[in-house]
Amino acid sequence: MPSPTQVVGLLKAQNIRHIRLYDADRAMLLALANTGIHVTVSVPNDQLLGIGQSNATAANWVSRNVLAHVPATNITAIAVGSEVLTTLSNAAPILVSAMKFIQSALVASNLDSQIKVSTPHSSFIILDSFPPSQAFFNRTWDPVMVPLLKFLQSTGSYLMLNVYPYYDYMQSNGVIPLDYALFRPLPPNKEAVDANTLLHYTNVFDAIVDAAYFSMSYLNFTNIPVVVTESGWPSKGESSEPDATLDNANTFNSNLIKHVLNNTGTPKNPRIAVSTYIYELYNEDLRPGPTSEKSWGLFDASGIPVYILHLTGSGTVLANDTTNQTYCVARDGVDPKMLQAALDWACGPGKVDCSPLLQGQSCYEPDTVIAHSTYAFDAYYHRMAKAEGTCNFNGVASIATTDPSHGSCRFPGSGGRNGTFVNGTELAPSSNSTSSGCSSQHYYYGDAFVRSTVVVLLLNAMFL
Repeated sequence: MPSPTQVVGLLKAQNIRHIRLYDADRAMLLALANTGIHVTVSVPNDQLLGIGQSNATAANWVSRNVLAHVPATNITAIAVGSEVLTTLSNAAPILVSAMKFIQSALVASNLDSQIKVSTPHSSFIILDSFPPSQAFFNRTWDPVMVPLLKFLQSTGSYLMLNVYPYYDYMQSNGVIPLDYALFRPLPPNKEAVDANTLLHYTNVFDAIVDAAYFSMSYLNFTNIPVVVTESGWPSKGESSEPDATLDNANTFNSNLIKHVLNNTGTPKNPRIAVSTYIYELYNEDLRPGPTSEKSWGLFDASGIPVYILHLTGSGTVLANDTTNQTYCVARDGVDPKMLQAALDWACGPGKVDCSPLLQGQSCYEPDTVIAHSTYAFDAYYHRMAKAEGTCNFNGVASIATTDPSHGSCRFPGSGGRNGTFVNGTELAPSSNSTSSGCSSQHYYYGDAFVRSTVVVLLLNAMFL
């Protein structure tokens, strides 16, 4: 995996302003110092029992992992454990104590207004999540959830919830349509309707978040916001996971980002935006388990995007988005003589650097007029800042949205040879770039976060 310095280089280059870490790694926190990036640190599950049983242990944890780094590192939240009720049930009785002890240490250091304390839950603590109005938390956990929600309410914190429509879709045995899980537009007659509230749900994500709101209201808590601390879709899977594909991962995360940035909230709370972390920044090729468990990342370990997000109309969120991303390509079936003439003009009077098209260079193959023309046309088009009329060439060129780069031949529109190498990570040039990441266990760092009120992105759980 990249070093902490390389991770931060990627975050800054991608303009990611929020990140969730699954621990409080000292080197990572030092690398994040003086960046202004909002950081959520975590108490790992294996440290939870000690902290929940000792106020002194909790104070020592805060001293080593928070006080030693603020204010240089902008720590804004502490996640105490992760999915404790569903993965570490023996620690459940001391979960709230651990949160209170951490909070007390923050109060003693006058940091309680700056740093919020909560704990991420799996959405599977919610039973019968549809219709949302009938949802409720697993009653087995009432002795934990009631004091936990009282703590969140009294400290002005929020419910952290991990929302994975992919798993809901996979476990529904065909009941949940794929389009409904991926935020794809549905005709009105296909939308899910809560018969009790008559609220219409166009996607699984909103239904799960509202199920959490209704579950809290069932316990008489109505003013605690939900922050989604993990959401995403795997880009690769086993033969038994046919819907873990690049296209579906791209569709889900692109639509999730647009959905959150629209600031429309959920059907139950349309005025309360749902900030969300995208899981995750990097793929984890060494993670045990099925292929899908290794394939949730937006980037590979070298910092190359796994896929290019489709974010047209959402503004620049990541430097590798496709907002207004267009290319100028040679048209098929045109007069070869006109095409050759246009190529000659682009490499001559058009002042395009056509040296990559020379024999032995990166874009020489395939050695055809149409391939060479496409490179020259796109180079001219982007040199002219994609101005109107700069992708015509007497009718032999047209604008396309698919990147024509191939192999080692990188076209100017995709960053080309003007790409920069930041701490071992190749990045497309951008006037305002950034990125982020997170992961579980020692080989991944954090979450990507796209804030709904600010265009920010975190990795490993992007906060939208």
